[in-house]
Amino acid sequence: MDWRDTGILLSARRHGETSAILEVFTPERGRHAGVLRGASSRRMAPLLQPGAQLDLAWRARLEDQLGSFTVEPMRGRAHEAMSDRLMLAGLNAVTTLLLFCLPEREAHPALYRDTETLLDLLDQPQIWPLAYMRWEMSLLEELGFGLDLRVCAVTGTTEGLIHVSPRSGRAVSAKGAGEWADRMLPLPPVLRGQGSAEDGEVALALGTTGHFLAHRIAADMLHKPLPAARARFIEALQRRARQQ
Repeated sequence: MDWRDTGILLSARRHGETSAILEVFTPERGRHAGVLRGASSRRMAPLLQPGAQLDLAWRARLEDQLGSFTVEPMRGRAHEAMSDRLMLAGLNAVTTLLLFCLPEREAHPALYRDTETLLDLLDQPQIWPLAYMRWEMSLLEELGFGLDLRVCAVTGTTEGLIHVSPRSGRAVSAKGAGEWADRMLPLPPVLRGQGSAEDGEVALALGTTGHFLAHRIAADMLHKPLPAARARFIEALQRRARQQ
């Protein structure tokens, strides 16, 4: 059994003296693992950083085996994030969430394209948080928990949408929420593609998307807490918002 594809490196874990187990995200094979021999060599080790774009070949005797990789680095991305703590935290949030959320060997080509686009923006720290928020919405959509923010779930109006239902993920207006308003999640304009998308508003929006990541995926599906890397990214974003 063998295949060849391009992919994004999510993690490289040491395996034996000189090898590593790589987990990658590819458009055709989804999240996929394999052993890379010689991963600790002077040439290869500096290139195996999360977010790196790799040309991959995977081979195994049987399809359900771990198998082995041969790789050719195409481009690195970690160096673009190293000079900015917010970007480095964001890169770690993306790779750890993909490792956490995606089932093995299940293709998600649309999400792959969105991820590749997001990581290619790591050298643009002013717009990256907004791009990351939109990526989280794509992640939820891909996993079957997309938000519907077009009209109020109660009244059908498109006006005064300021809440999100924590149960359905649908928008709710101030009138529609009524006495349940204090149980609703915030719907900042940036979640609907409106407003100035300042850091503080993006962080507020990530609180809403995070509710569904935590309760619909982490708790209900995987029975685990969300990776701490995501919280560290939001904390870094909130710090930058306070400095603005």
